[in-house]
Amino acid sequence: MPNAPLNALLPDALVMTGLVVAWLNDTFTGPSGRRTTYFIALLTTVIAGIWFAVNAFDPHVYYYFTRMYVIDPFASAMKSVVTLGYAVTIVYSRKYLEDRDMFRGEFFLLGMFSLLGQITMISGNNFLTLYLGLELMSLSLYAVIALRRNAAQSNEAAMKYYVLGALASGFLLYGISMLYGATGSLELNEVFKAVASGHINDIVLLFGVVFIVAGVAFKMGAVPFHMWVPDVYQGAPTAMTLLTGGGPKVAAFAWAVRFLVMGLLPLAVDWQEMLIILAALSMIVGNITGIVQRNVKRMLAYSAISNMGFVLLGLLAGIVDNKATGAASAYSSAMFYSIVYLITTLGAFGVVMLLSRRDFEAETIDDFKGLNQRNPVFAFVMMLMMFSLAGIPPTVGFYAKLAVLEATMNAGLTWLAVLAVITSLFGAFYYLRIVKLMYFDAPQDEAPIESHACNRALLTLNGAAVLVLGIIPGPLMSICLQAVTHTLPL
Repeated sequence: MPNAPLNALLPDALVMTGLVVAWLNDTFTGPSGRRTTYFIALLTTVIAGIWFAVNAFDPHVYYYFTRMYVIDPFASAMKSVVTLGYAVTIVYSRKYLEDRDMFRGEFFLLGMFSLLGQITMISGNNFLTLYLGLELMSLSLYAVIALRRNAAQSNEAAMKYYVLGALASGFLLYGISMLYGATGSLELNEVFKAVASGHINDIVLLFGVVFIVAGVAFKMGAVPFHMWVPDVYQGAPTAMTLLTGGGPKVAAFAWAVRFLVMGLLPLAVDWQEMLIILAALSMIVGNITGIVQRNVKRMLAYSAISNMGFVLLGLLAGIVDNKATGAASAYSSAMFYSIVYLITTLGAFGVVMLLSRRDFEAETIDDFKGLNQRNPVFAFVMMLMMFSLAGIPPTVGFYAKLAVLEATMNAGLTWLAVLAVITSLFGAFYYLRIVKLMYFDAPQDEAPIESHACNRALLTLNGAAVLVLGIIPGPLMSICLQAVTHTLPL
């Protein structure tokens, strides 16, 4: 391991510096400086995201702060994704927030605090660092969901998320305490060595793993820890919903990799069995319950639950008969899927926010009727997002699902792969229903769709990314495989 250069930390420091500068600007300029706060947040995260992406090609692993913080190809790649995801989120949200008098510094500052928590989660190499990152992300999201103080539904969603999030944190801390008591260390590498030695009480380890998996499942929104997802998605303003359901899902996946693969891989046989149940239930409940939803955000919530089931498929397919021969392929497929899910979610919620206007929320599926007649470009982009979520070629969602299913089949879990395909067919119904309404029904709303030019351009690029990555998925898949190969203890 080479000496850790300080320049590898510079993009992380840039995000923190941008947060402080935006905070000071918002404090001293007030309402007149909100656009400046927005541009500081946007510029900082775009530059940092590109910087993270460049660092992802460095194959070395660097440790900082007495090995509590790690920078490796996996961390850099995932941090690039969540940082650029935040930048896209605030661009999509700009007009939506302006129409509702919520274009305030608090939204951007809390979003950046949440982003800082996600970055810490992704680079954590110590149980305490991982927990602190989680709480920084979660507490910021609780606050941003309740930002619209005069909306009872938003306050209710924030309260539900807060109460259940506190419960999940309790599970996680209890699991961490048991693992610390058993191994005598909080550092992931040391925990890995202690567990691999085989000299530790298996019962204590197993109880610790159960509570860790419960915490991971809650943050990923997997069944049966999914209760908060539909209520939070529906109750929060759409901009806050995207802030909660976009980057944090990717960070939660990376966080799960740190806990389960980097720290507890010798116990893979135990936690894989738990993930099999969570993945199967998530795909069944998410896809079947989504069919009856009339609220678009609630439908996308159940879509998120089912998609997290697919991410778990990649995680649980790594170790077969105590051999890690297919682990890199399985984990990289899950990483690829989580990135694709974020890209698709950004586009879907971007269209939902563009259809909304002052005093009107485009929340029901009927609001999409005749969208092709009102704006063919937005309709086409939304169709691409729905096709990708359903796994229909040539969109990138098809290749993402195929890669995960291949890893599952290679792990000998044919029945689980068949279940995934069958439940995906159920899920395709509610995705294609949106397409049918857009192209074959008469519009209920004739009001013109107003949007900023940057929103339209970004949404077009978003749609193009889903299509191009579906036709040429190789480069992104190679980056994921390279990041996993150079990082994970395989």
